[in-house]
Amino acid sequence: MSKPLIVVNFKTYESASSQNANTLALAMESVTSDSVEIVAVTSAFDLSSVSENAENVKVWTQHLDPIGFGSNTGWLHPDTAIKRGAQGTIINHAEHKVSIEHVANLMQMLPEGFPICACAADVDEAKELAKLGPTYIAVEPPELIGGDISVTSADPTIVSDSVKVVKEINPNVRVLCGAGVKTGKDVATAIELGAEGVLLASGVTKAQDVEAVLADLVSLI
Repeated sequence: MSKPLIVVNFKTYESASSQNANTLALAMESVTSDSVEIVAVTSAFDLSSVSENAENVKVWTQHLDPIGFGSNTGWLHPDTAIKRGAQGTIINHAEHKVSIEHVANLMQMLPEGFPICACAADVDEAKELAKLGPTYIAVEPPELIGGDISVTSADPTIVSDSVKVVKEINPNVRVLCGAGVKTGKDVATAIELGAEGVLLASGVTKAQDVEAVLADLVSLI
């Protein structure tokens, strides 16, 4: 069985950008173990630096576009991201929605085995994404993102229902849950509901004591 996954999205928080991104990734590295996999989802600007500074943390990018080399100003090229240290990507986050076609086309461009985590706002979207067969689907109700109430307590059925639907379509897709996740209890509850990890951001990036929060997140795994 695969290890539980804790994915921390750095977004564009000042506390998780530029040199602060390196500092946060190193703090995440300190809680890596044989029982959990830790992933830092950084800005494209910070991919190289974080990859070089935190060798034991997987580094993903926050978005990619299904485009080739050429006249594509402002888009994020998959090959370039990989050469700059990206070891995976999230896509279709609530703060950067894309079409199902975008996700499908991107998956066709990525190397075999390159992790892609497609975000879903609800069970229906998780179902549609599952048909594409991404590595992960992260279920995050938008109304709970950045809040103080975890999806595991506010709407546990969306987690269990999403797991059920996704696994029925493609049992190889791993399901994560997010939105409001902040504690080790939230992580443990997510796993009890059938998820195989969590995707979170502000619970770590805005924490007063990052090391303590990270230690708590992995404490019950």
